[in-house]
Amino acid sequence: MNKKENNFSRREFIGKAAIAGAIGTIGLGSVLSSCNKKKSHEELGLPPMLDHAPDGPKLKAGLIGAGHRGTGAAFNFLGAGPNLEVTALADVFKDKIDTCRDRFKKYDIEIPEENCFVGFDAYQKLLETDIDVVLLATPPHFRPEQFKAAIQAKKHVFMEKPVAVDPVGIRSILSTAKRAEALGLCVITGTQRRHQKDYIETYKQIANGIIGQIVGAKAYWNQSHVWFRTRQEGWSDMEYMLHNWNNFTWLSGDHILDTHIHNIDIINWFAGKHPLTAIGYGGRHRRVTGNQYDFFSIDFDYGNGLSSHSMCRQIDSCADGVGEVVVGTKGYSNCINKIFDLNGSLIWEYEYPKNEKGEIENPENASSYIQEHIHLVAAIRNSQYVNEAEQTAYSNLTAIMGREAAYTGKKITWDEIMNSEQQLGPTEYNMSDVDKLFEVPIPGTPVKI
Repeated sequence: MNKKENNFSRREFIGKAAIAGAIGTIGLGSVLSSCNKKKSHEELGLPPMLDHAPDGPKLKAGLIGAGHRGTGAAFNFLGAGPNLEVTALADVFKDKIDTCRDRFKKYDIEIPEENCFVGFDAYQKLLETDIDVVLLATPPHFRPEQFKAAIQAKKHVFMEKPVAVDPVGIRSILSTAKRAEALGLCVITGTQRRHQKDYIETYKQIANGIIGQIVGAKAYWNQSHVWFRTRQEGWSDMEYMLHNWNNFTWLSGDHILDTHIHNIDIINWFAGKHPLTAIGYGGRHRRVTGNQYDFFSIDFDYGNGLSSHSMCRQIDSCADGVGEVVVGTKGYSNCINKIFDLNGSLIWEYEYPKNEKGEIENPENASSYIQEHIHLVAAIRNSQYVNEAEQTAYSNLTAIMGREAAYTGKKITWDEIMNSEQQLGPTEYNMSDVDKLFEVPIPGTPVKI
């Protein structure tokens, strides 16, 4: 495995940039309208920040998508608290199953052969086993159908972001989310920033009016190119794309969805709404595989004078940086741990835990990757219903709107993208060659959104 291929495995066990939990339905406008009384943690709909989930009846999980992120998510689930097990695996490739099982064996966890399923229909077989929770970590293209099947099977769900790669998939997620709510099934999504205490505490300050009304924002995720796979002799188109899924838009949604969605989600969360339009540009100069862009630069217009500049780039040897900024009528913030007045003076700072030497330790007792699962398990065991699917779907659709603005060169409206019939990828799945999935978008050419 070369260096670029190995970069991706960092996400397996560490929560690195991760983050605050909440609802996207509470807007700061409504909060500020009654800012004489500060809203509490609970009133703002924020998740509990626990060292671990409470004990309770055993919960068995099945993992769909046994690659690096999926294996990491499974260990995150096991680390959330007592009486938790992973008992079934599903993946389109057997070698992924074997590698995942070997990882578990190192910790004396044995997953029976009869509970390991391979193929495009493997998830359906897994859902027939005796499990309570489903962990969805396949390439995002498959998420809507697998989420729907998991809820139909009456399982609680953790699903990684992005939750879909196109508007048809987003509408499916929204519909299934309503079905989950009707059945009382808890759903947590992989927007780690919403489960990280520093983001949560900063949000609480801003929601309670410390910077006034938000009037501007920016979000950015600039980094070197991430992992890729070179095509091996004998691989069909489908095999190659599935092994290299992070580099094909129909499977991943492009990196504006795969990574930058975290920053976009923060702006939507802090603003308390989604944008109305998007216009921008992007391009492809250095990518060596797939059909994605190297960079995006998007202006999201939220209405009433609020806009956010959103940019992301994956090119080696360039200036890097990841973060968000919101600007208000009385100050501004980096959203994670600091708030300033309009003169640039620090007026609030999150205090990280320190050891006896006064050195900052891990910001959280449990990383945000684990906090997501603590939230899920606690909600199930304490009968405190949670469903993050809708809020994540709206941030996901925001990223899709930005992507299509860049791909087409056109101004895209929220209603346009929400009602779009765009559906990426094949309609049938088999390990054969696939036509028309390698094309790179060209702005200004005729295209149907």
